[in-house]
Amino acid sequence: MVSPVSGPKYLSVRENLRRRVAALPEMTLLPPEPVLCAEYGVSRITLRRAVDGLVADGHLVREQGRGTYVTRPAIRHEYRESFVHRIAGFNSVMTEQGAQVGTTVLTQRIVPAPAAVGTELTLDSAADVVELVRLRSVDGAPNHVAHSFLPAKLYPAAAVEDFRQGSLYDYLRREYGADLAHGRIVVDVGTAAPEEAELLRVVAGSPLLVVRTTVRDGGGRPLVHSFSRLRPDVSQVEFEVSVGGR
Repeated sequence: MVSPVSGPKYLSVRENLRRRVAALPEMTLLPPEPVLCAEYGVSRITLRRAVDGLVADGHLVREQGRGTYVTRPAIRHEYRESFVHRIAGFNSVMTEQGAQVGTTVLTQRIVPAPAAVGTELTLDSAADVVELVRLRSVDGAPNHVAHSFLPAKLYPAAAVEDFRQGSLYDYLRREYGADLAHGRIVVDVGTAAPEEAELLRVVAGSPLLVVRTTVRDGGGRPLVHSFSRLRPDVSQVEFEVSVGGR
């Protein structure tokens, strides 16, 4: 039986298989395709789509003449956003952990603020924002696609700054004296669109962690709104909470 998961049936099979292989020792062979098809009540095409996703994510390996067996995905890297002591950002945190962070700038331009972004940044309907889209990698493996939006009136030079290295947050502090004092994070789950899947080297329709962040200054004014779409097999989001100032 397959636990119900919204979306195409192969996604339900893949999620069930993912949990199953996570509990198996590495190098364990999966049962033959006909056995798995009968067990899950699906066609070979559906089963293969499910297995393809786990192979792409590093949970399974196919070997000619041997079959499909369990492996382990790449080392997981913690993506820590601590809003108790500081707002550091992905580049700073991963570099401190000794990882090699790579950045490819996909989009960098000034555009009219999309409605949802304007709401987060409390902008009027005629306001422009700097849109910055970056593919971030860790130790050579794609990790997530980050979409950041800044009020163009506050940070006009961000539209031409070289963001292939370094931290956006550090840039705002250094060049504008930005007071990044408070952050609100919302985490949900999405699925990879075809172009996004190609960038992240996953199968289209694969689940992604979606992390939405709005950073405000000490007076409560929103300065940056971002959302990052992360591969869950190589990413971990950690929250730290302080109660009563302790």
